[in-house]
Amino acid sequence: MSSLATAPSRPRLRPRSPAARVGEAARRIGPDFGLGLTLGGALCALAFLTTGGTTDGTNLGPNTWAQIALVLIAAGLGIAAVRVCASGRAWGATSLGLFAALAALTLLSISWSVQPANSWLDTNLTLSYLAAFAGGLALARIAPERWAAIIGAVVLLTVVVSGYALLAKVFPATLNPDQTVARLSAPFGYWNAVGLTAAMGAICCLWLGARRTGHALARALAYPAMGLLLLTLVLAYSRGALAALAVGLALWFCTVPLRLRGAALLIVGALGAGAVAAWDFSRHALSSEGVALAQRDAAGHQLGAVIVAMLAMLAILGIAIGFFTARRAPSLLARRRAGAALLAAILLVIIAFAGALAHSHRGLLGSISHTISALTNPNAKPPPNTPGRLTAVASVRARYWKEGLQVFDAHPLVGAGAEGYATAHLRYETGTLEVRHAHSFIVQTLADLGLLGLLVALALLLTWIAAAWRTCRSPRRYTPERVAMLSMLSLVVVFGAHSTIDWTWYVPGDACVALLCAGWLAGRGPLLASAGVPAPTAEKLAPPSAATAGSWWRPRLRARPSYTRIALATAAILAALLAAWSQWQPQRSEEASLQADSRLEAHDSRAALADADAAVARDPLSIEALFTLASVERVSGEPARARATLERAVRLQPSNPQAWLVLGRYDLQSSPSDPRAAVKELRAAIYLNPESISPEAIAAGDREAIEIHNDYIQALRTVAQQESAPGAGGVNSAGGGNSAGGSLARAKRAAPTAGRRRSAPRSP
Repeated sequence: MSSLATAPSRPRLRPRSPAARVGEAARRIGPDFGLGLTLGGALCALAFLTTGGTTDGTNLGPNTWAQIALVLIAAGLGIAAVRVCASGRAWGATSLGLFAALAALTLLSISWSVQPANSWLDTNLTLSYLAAFAGGLALARIAPERWAAIIGAVVLLTVVVSGYALLAKVFPATLNPDQTVARLSAPFGYWNAVGLTAAMGAICCLWLGARRTGHALARALAYPAMGLLLLTLVLAYSRGALAALAVGLALWFCTVPLRLRGAALLIVGALGAGAVAAWDFSRHALSSEGVALAQRDAAGHQLGAVIVAMLAMLAILGIAIGFFTARRAPSLLARRRAGAALLAAILLVIIAFAGALAHSHRGLLGSISHTISALTNPNAKPPPNTPGRLTAVASVRARYWKEGLQVFDAHPLVGAGAEGYATAHLRYETGTLEVRHAHSFIVQTLADLGLLGLLVALALLLTWIAAAWRTCRSPRRYTPERVAMLSMLSLVVVFGAHSTIDWTWYVPGDACVALLCAGWLAGRGPLLASAGVPAPTAEKLAPPSAATAGSWWRPRLRARPSYTRIALATAAILAALLAAWSQWQPQRSEEASLQADSRLEAHDSRAALADADAAVARDPLSIEALFTLASVERVSGEPARARATLERAVRLQPSNPQAWLVLGRYDLQSSPSDPRAAVKELRAAIYLNPESISPEAIAAGDREAIEIHNDYIQALRTVAQQESAPGAGGVNSAGGGNSAGGSLARAKRAAPTAGRRRSAPRSP
């Protein structure tokens, strides 16, 4: 009993503060893992919540809040970079300034745009892209040692997106019941965007599995990840993404010395993905269009089992390869022989392909000429959405490019305004396929911003290339960071190559990933210090304080911030708030319009009129808000004000056929009607968009085309009846000059051919 009494008591543990617990958790999971998981989750949310290319003034909510979040986060990172980093050279400042100039030009184009409302939306999108680029640049200045977290976040994003795209095909009845084609399109709703995501992820998986550093399990898991990404790429039937990946792989293997490791990973993943893809192509329910949902669902479950087996096998192979190479590394002679064998295999494939073309019925030169002709033929028939698409050459992109160049020819200096292609190309459209973008960043820029915009974009590209070269150039040896930088460079090249032949620039889930990596490359600066060579402009960092000692991120604070830094931080805050306000206004206008419609249905005309006025005040460039206001005014018993509002919409966007169409229908259906004015306005709408009543669209049962055609014919008949009425002063039907038959005949001859003339879109 006495011994127990004299035993020393156990010291009482002091409770740890929440900050200490967070710091300990961060040290336990690792800084790169924690930051990569956080950033990857944010990128996944961006990919799943936003939509691509929907700048038509509807369903703006997800994109608006994502754009505001990007701007505010980038402003916070910029302030942190200004506050934390010591004085030194501002790497990437020139590229950032030119990107801001491109955003400013986009904003200015509202003043001459044929579709100013869309130009405002495109300005908001460009500001969010500027924020993504600036955020990557700021992160490179704040935590330059966290490069692994950036690539890890991209790997997480691409694997999650690709996995979901495959799950949508495995469980179509649950995840994607409206899909009628076999191509993967979820979550973006656009198959080429899914293919591009997988292509960018394949580059990052090469870094993950071929590097000599990092956890062995992570390198082994790169094998099933590569198989998953390549399978997604093939099942998306995206020829552009395959071509962009080939460009990125060529750059990676030419610049990164881990060629054998990368080749092993790529070959094993390609074999697994190729086997599953071949099995998928052999199943009618999985590879054909228009298959019943029940059949697709049953076949999808079988595909899911095959994919799981592929992933398990690739994981086992990855672990086995890592185990054997770790126990006995290949000798120098073995590596040289393997490299020579791979090079010989590539040459044999090229020779075999050239020989097959030479022995074809067109011959080698004839096959090349036929391929070029098919690629550049604007009247080419689009290939079907089946596996045969992967080997088809023809495409409808040449038609979109031709129309974009025609818009540029009409507005050569400054273009038709940002996002003006969607409206201006209707004047030259020769097909019934609806398209909002030129499917090429170069052609889109020429059509929207003219030569001035292309020169600014080209200057931005050249300065970024110089900044990226400064970061990735040789410091006499390949460090892990330099390999990562070269992988980031290859990823950005994949995105850039794909954007030259598609409109994925307007898909935030893809564009923000590439811009984040591009900003990091521009802002990182030379890697001399990481190679053991002191950088000539190395920053003099203050020692960490006792409060931050032991944490994985140590802010490098200056004792007294300069007035320049305070001014820069203040400017960043003001610019971010102004940009966020600008991005919010179209969304507020859309909400007010929807509220006006709902209150109009509830027969509350006064409240509906107030909401419609608010919608116009918040977005004075939107004709959709003006249409809502005119509808409310008409129901409220003010037809004169309603027509004046529609005339205001025409004056706001005289090159938009929709404005003329709505005004023409109002004059045709109002009481009393004005058929002569309706004929003039409907003729203007048809002139600006001749394909709106094309025989092909009418024969295909296009409801909008049939309604426009019927409205125009009704207006012409009403005018003819008024002119042929006794005492009307016109010529009767027997005279034929102003008869209904003569008017109808002239209309049918003139309307379908009006758009074939090469002239600038203008108000008739």
